[in-house]
Parts: sequence; structure tokens; C-alpha cells
Amino acid sequence: MADAGARSSWSGAAPRGVAEAAPHFGDDERAHAFAQFLERHRGETHVATLQDYPDPDAISCALAYRLMAGRYDIDVDILYEGRVSHQENLALVQALEIEMTRFSDTLPLDRYDGAVFLDNQGTTTRLTERLERARVPALAVIDHHAPQGVLRPQFADIRPVGAAATIMTDYLRSGAVMSLEPENDMHVRLATALMHGLRSETNGFIRAGPDELLAAAYLTQYVDTRLLETILRVQRSHGTMEVIRVALTDRLLRGGFSLAGVGYLRAADRDAIPQATDFLLTEENVHTAIVYGILLGEGDREVVAGSMRTEKLTLDVDQFLKTALGTDARGRAYGGGRNRAGGFEIPIGFLEGTLDPDQMALKWDAFNRQIRTKLLRAAGLEPGEPETT
Repeated sequence: MADAGARSSWSGAAPRGVAEAAPHFGDDERAHAFAQFLERHRGETHVATLQDYPDPDAISCALAYRLMAGRYDIDVDILYEGRVSHQENLALVQALEIEMTRFSDTLPLDRYDGAVFLDNQGTTTRLTERLERARVPALAVIDHHAPQGVLRPQFADIRPVGAAATIMTDYLRSGAVMSLEPENDMHVRLATALMHGLRSETNGFIRAGPDELLAAAYLTQYVDTRLLETILRVQRSHGTMEVIRVALTDRLLRGGFSLAGVGYLRAADRDAIPQATDFLLTEENVHTAIVYGILLGEGDREVVAGSMRTEKLTLDVDQFLKTALGTDARGRAYGGGRNRAGGFEIPIGFLEGTLDPDQMALKWDAFNRQIRTKLLRAAGLEPGEPETT
């Protein structure tokens, strides 16, 4: 696997008083390596592969890849398998008119010359195995999460920054691939999408590092602020509010951890889980929140989906989830993350599909107890201690 290099070095912003001066930041070597990668694949057809449930960071990166690859006559389809369900994600796609394709069995994957994994490394999408079976090579991975070691692409740019959108903005900033123009409507839409990706991934820039702040400063020249306000001005659905209510009612508080199992929920309400997690993290004396539930997907497929957030600087979310939940038969971790945020997905397997209320209740009780026990033990807390809410 060819890696574009070590972590980027970010310099300061332009001197104050210099009109229209954009801050210089980033890694020109990586940006030029990315341009060379695109040149080697000129004229091909690529699939931008996103996680099953794409977030604004992933969606904005896919749009960026499509526009930049287009400069090299590369056609790009943006593909995902789950749902775009979060209200802000739907608003982003609709307001910016981003064309995305939800996978179905009728889609011929073998038409693609290669796959590019954005904001993921193949562990959070069911498309990975489908593409392997169709013999579509993994050409590139561009991500900000901890290295997973699952794919062996020709080009990899995996940086310990706050968002994948930071990396894509660096490519634009360099001018190695293309330069943004404020008069170009598509460029304005791209800048707006990337700004939303940065904002969303860093909790409104509260968790942003210098990388994200400098990237945002660069994008500010091109962002349509009214359009961004429209995307952010969305309301929570009734389903999301119900999941938050259940999480608040059934949470377990212990040692600064807030754990909540929310039972069964529809695939359309999956994004309510991280929203409930963010809400629990706001409680007094809570430094870490974890919310999980059984997701009823298309057909009979069921998974336990969970989200984790922490304010504890010494807690490594990625390592915590991998230690707590382990791996599947192929050695792939059920959970993972980055600095202060992560998620997990565990297939129900043999027990999935039943609709009998009594059996469903027993199944939830078994999974809830097992997951809660594993999380508490990973936190160094005894599962048998009295529970408090």
C-alpha cells in the first residue's frame, strides 16, 4: 500500500491586514501525490464508497472527489448501502442536489474500474465484500480514523485530523488538482458541503483542531452562508425524540459513564442513536456516553448499532471499543473510532428475524445485558454493582 506520507504540518494563517489572503496550510506533497493518482487513472469509472449510513463528512468528501476526479475525465458514482436518515444529512443532499445511489442487487458493480473509500476504511460498509466479490480493486482510502488495516489500496491518505473533509479541503487549497472559484456555483456548493462536514464532525468546531479551523478559514471565501443556514435549520423527528426519551429514562450512570440501551428501532431512525449519545453527554458529572439499540433493517437483517462520545482526554475511544467488543470471525473489530467519538455494529446473526413479541423481548434482554457487561468491564467497573439512573 502506497501511503502519501506522515501527518501534515500546518502553518499559521495569513498576516492580519492582508486583503483576501487565505491561510496557507496543509501538505503539498500529499496533495500532489493525490493528483498523480488521479492522472494514473484518467478516463476510468470509479465508485466512491461510503459507510452504510453516510454522514455530512462522508457526503461532502464524496462530492469533492467527484468534482476533482472529473478534471481527469473520471466518472464517479457515490454509493452507499444503508440509509441517509439524519435530518441534516437529508437536508444536505437535497439542498445541494448531490446525486447518490443506494445499492441494490440490480446494480452491476463490475462496471467500475476501482473503488475509493472516503471517510471509512472498508469496515463500516457492507459494500467492501460485495466489491471484492465483483473483483473491483480498492484504489484509494482517504480517512481520518485510526488505521484499520483491512484494505490494501494503491493510494492512502489516513491522517489523525478531525475530519476527512479537512483532507479534501487540503487538496483544494494546494491547487494541485483544481482551484475553487467563487463565481462557480458547483464550487460554492462544494465549499458549503465541506464546511458542513467540518462543522458536523467537530461538534460545531468545539472539538476542532488547528487543521479544521484553517481549513474552514480557507473555505469561508466560497461558502454560501444562507444555504448552510438552511441545511442546519432542521427539526428532530418524532422517532428521534422518542429514542432520546428512552435513553434518558433507561440510562445507567456509573463512574462518569452514562450507558443506555434503547431497544428496537427502525433503520430510518438509526441516526437518533448518536443524537441521543450527544444529549446524554451534556448531563452533569458525565464524561462518557454510550447509546445502543437493535436496528431493524431491510428484510430480516438485524444489528446492534451503538455510538460513543467522551470528554475524557485520556480515554482512547477506538481502543476502548475494540477491547470491549472484540472482533468477528474474520478478525474485524465490531467497534472503532477516533478522538473522543466512535461507534459499533454487531450482527444479530442466528437470532434475527423473529417478530414474536415475547421472543423479541428475551432477545433484547440478552443482548442488552451482554453489551452492558462488556462495556462496564472495559471501563473498569463491576457489572454487578447497584444500578443508578
